[in-house]
Amino acid sequence: MIPLLDINAQLKPLRDELLNAITEVMDSTRFIGGPKITELEEKIAEYCGAGYGIGVSSGTDALLVTLMALNVGKDDLVITTPYSFFATAGVISRLHARPELVDIDPDTYNMDSKQLAQWFQDNPGKAGKVKAILPVHLYGQCADMDGILAVANEHSIPVVEDAAQAIGATYPSKDGEKKAGSMGATGCFSFFPSKNLGCMGDGGMVVVSDKALAEKIAKLRNHGASPKYYHAMIGGNFRLDALQAAVLLVKLPHLDVWHKERRKNAAWYDEHFTLDNIKTPVLAYGREHHIFNQYVISVPEKRDELRDHLKKQDIGQEVYYPVPFHIQECFQYLGYRKGDFPCSEYAAEHTLALPIYAELTEEMQGVVVEAVEGFYR
Repeated sequence: MIPLLDINAQLKPLRDELLNAITEVMDSTRFIGGPKITELEEKIAEYCGAGYGIGVSSGTDALLVTLMALNVGKDDLVITTPYSFFATAGVISRLHARPELVDIDPDTYNMDSKQLAQWFQDNPGKAGKVKAILPVHLYGQCADMDGILAVANEHSIPVVEDAAQAIGATYPSKDGEKKAGSMGATGCFSFFPSKNLGCMGDGGMVVVSDKALAEKIAKLRNHGASPKYYHAMIGGNFRLDALQAAVLLVKLPHLDVWHKERRKNAAWYDEHFTLDNIKTPVLAYGREHHIFNQYVISVPEKRDELRDHLKKQDIGQEVYYPVPFHIQECFQYLGYRKGDFPCSEYAAEHTLALPIYAELTEEMQGVVVEAVEGFYR
């Protein structure tokens, strides 16, 4: 069996260190807040090239609390893409704002900055209601941030980076190399266990360089209280657990090595997939900028049959994401129809993620390649 992700293979060498870190928190009884949270916030902010880190309860809540801090509310507009994990659009609707969608680039699956610019040309009457632009760094590769920021700056709109899948990814901007999460008003990360940097449950982080915004987000994650029991605003319970912070502090020093191994595995796949009808991931800026949270191929036909073929051979795979937002039942009120975002719809019907985790061996990858290419031969 070759799983899509083998978390045990990652945890086994760290087991003693992880148990010691968990025991330290247990003995301290500092389960909410405390030094582990502060240390992780500082180290993640430094790693991402941002001024401040605010630990939160999930990647979803990182997005939610950021939009709350930007005063997104009823009848406001937030522009994002139709092709991402549900949370990207879900948090917008939870605040009674409206997701406005622009299609993805067909090669990178990230927000198409040209279509973003076109949206403002086509919708001059709506521009004043846009409170944020929310691009996604999908699969571990940054969106075209120079292009997106140029549009955002022209209209004085903050950019919120959904970097849930991209911690450590880099972007060669016109101002020099930048880390994912450091380019917009905030960067939002997930530490879901399947991420390159995953905890043992749910967890997330907001990174931000503006001190006032950081302080507001920190208040909002704790019911808007500062000091305790005094509430200047209404927030929520979005706190990161100290146990999860302790786990992440053990794993963080290994993250760049894991990225390196994933890049090596991706290069091996790229070299050994030889059939013309299998499209391997497009590297928009070079392999060194991608962290390969997923390795996603695109095939012109029979994607679902290919998936069934791999399942029968006990090879892990996953479809990210089978239903774009504009087709989801809960978003029918937005008024979009099938056919409105053809690049997102094509990706939903033709892409498949394959195993790419750091501990994957060349022998295992060879089995994956042979199974995929054998199906199409």
